Amino acid sequence: MTDQIPGFGALARRQTLAVRIGASTVGGGAPVVVQSMTNTDTADIDGTTRQVAQLWRAGSELVRITVNTEEAAAAVVRIREKLDRMSVPVPLIGDFHYNGHLLLSRYPECAEALAKYRINPGNVGFGAKRDTQFATIIEHAIKYQKPVRIGANWGSLDQGLLTRLMDENARSAVPLDAPAVAREALIQSALISAARAEEIGLPADRIIVSCKVSGVQELIAVYRELARRSRYPLHLGLTEAGMGSKGIVASTAALAVLLQEGIGDTIRISLTPEPGESRNREVIVAQELLQTMGLRAFTPMVTACPGCGRTTSTFFQELAKTVQEHVRERMPEWRLQYRGVENLTLAVMGCIVNGPGESKHANIGISLPGTGESPAAPVFIDGAKVATLRGDRISEEFVGMIEDYVQRSYAPVGGSAEEQ
Repeated sequence: MTDQIPGFGALARRQTLAVRIGASTVGGGAPVVVQSMTNTDTADIDGTTRQVAQLWRAGSELVRITVNTEEAAAAVVRIREKLDRMSVPVPLIGDFHYNGHLLLSRYPECAEALAKYRINPGNVGFGAKRDTQFATIIEHAIKYQKPVRIGANWGSLDQGLLTRLMDENARSAVPLDAPAVAREALIQSALISAARAEEIGLPADRIIVSCKVSGVQELIAVYRELARRSRYPLHLGLTEAGMGSKGIVASTAALAVLLQEGIGDTIRISLTPEPGESRNREVIVAQELLQTMGLRAFTPMVTACPGCGRTTSTFFQELAKTVQEHVRERMPEWRLQYRGVENLTLAVMGCIVNGPGESKHANIGISLPGTGESPAAPVFIDGAKVATLRGDRISEEFVGMIEDYVQRSYAPVGGSAEEQ
């Protein structure tokens, strides 16, 4: 019985406080939220606005921007205004390091326009100034009713705290190894800062916490302990994950384990883009991770076989790519027109071995002829064979059938449930 398989079906989520960020809810049982970050100079108003809009259209539900200079702080309001005129409602998160207390104080319009602040307790200030500068940022969050992410990072860990814990560990009867002490310092840095923010007056339901590292096993260990010790929503991300397949695999390996355990309320895939590559890729990877785990549905999923000696033609690969690109391009418009279209399933198969069976499991599937097979491609809709495609227009005809299915099978946005 499938109900006896541990973890089968809906995943149990860790119980957390609910934090409102613009129109989004993070934690409190809400779906895991996809976040991304621009890599433009925020002072470049047009460039930053353009990239924020691209990330939002790709599916990013929160977008973080760097606020590191007076020019950047002054630009935030203009960026927000331009996004609103473009009907791009995505909440903007201000990323502050070193001088956030000054920028928020000097540019109150920036403090108000941002939907959330991100503070790194390792570099909010040093020595005697640290507590005062941290308090200033929190006081602005209180004044403007903004949530705050307290984001500790392995690469900018509070060295004073780490030194103290290392000294205490050296005197312990059963000392821990150095990596374990460093993990503890990271966790304490975040949680002590969160407790301090509450003491200053920031409500607990306006606090999100993260502790990012660049190692998979370290990240899993840190977040398990962080989840055990707090009820704050947790932002997940493998920092400096890397480029290409390495970054995707490392991020997926770490985050999938934690998400399977119900840990994590927002996620970001911190990929290093290839030169000239769109920033949207990190959004797509985050969506696909959540969707393949059954936690969210963002866009129709395409099942396609890997190919073998039976599929020496590349046509099925080309069709799979065409279909995948088509639904990605159409999804922003479909989402506005049809309820539930993100749950559509598609199959593009390359031969008779698994082709008809997989095609029947999808809402719409096509089984292309393999090497030596009859030059015909049966199409299945909701398990039933409805057509056989032949000739040079298989790709166009199949895409047309997808469009027709979407129009016939999904209720218009705003329509009644009976229409679906």
